[in-house]
Amino acid sequence: MPAYDELESLDPQDLLRWAVDTYGDSLVISTSFQREGMVILDMASRIHLGIRVITLDTGRLPEETHHMIEIVRRRYGFRVETVFPDYDEVEEMVSRHGPNLFYQNAPMRMLCCEVRKVRPLQRKLAEFRAWVAGLRRSQSATRSGLRKVEEENGLVKLSPLADWTGQQVADYIRLHHVPEHPLYARGYASIGCAPCTRAVQPGEAERAGRWWWERDTPKECGIHFSPDGSVRRGPDVTVGEMLKGANA
Repeated sequence: MPAYDELESLDPQDLLRWAVDTYGDSLVISTSFQREGMVILDMASRIHLGIRVITLDTGRLPEETHHMIEIVRRRYGFRVETVFPDYDEVEEMVSRHGPNLFYQNAPMRMLCCEVRKVRPLQRKLAEFRAWVAGLRRSQSATRSGLRKVEEENGLVKLSPLADWTGQQVADYIRLHHVPEHPLYARGYASIGCAPCTRAVQPGEAERAGRWWWERDTPKECGIHFSPDGSVRRGPDVTVGEMLKGANA
């Protein structure tokens, strides 16, 4: 596995330039249009407008997130490619467990995330050699050991904002007039699917509004980290196996 230690000291813009020069058309930005993702898109627009941009539409997104897709298209000129879950997998899951299975228990929630988010993204990322995500170490304990560049199953993952604070993100947004997701104005600090996200209360952690009904579980969907909080290394089981396990 290549050593990427020398890239840890690069600022986000320089790391993005390195990625564009290194991977070209095999580089993609994956975003849900949260603050960090919007900062990365703004930076990328100043480097190379040909970078491909993808987003997941789980079928349960808030309408405000769809609104952000149009804002990005108009503001930056990126053609946002929308990635959907497999219809048959969603149908099987919902038929067995109902549309709101995620409220039942943590395994059911992880199953829903796997079907609607993790697997669709993995299928799409198979087209690329490297991808960019908007993760920061200070977002949660599970992300504290995040590196700016990692290789997972032959795919290079870049987190240009890994060492940034939330204040640095806010400062960049203000300085460059970066559009913000409307739900931030309503007290949200982290934004995912509509039924699984709420505004945070004063003193709560940044990701406390994600799956707030769960206790003592990592606030992760499985894209970046496995259910035990370890770094995600790829698909471990089939959807059928997950359905069987959720029934147990």
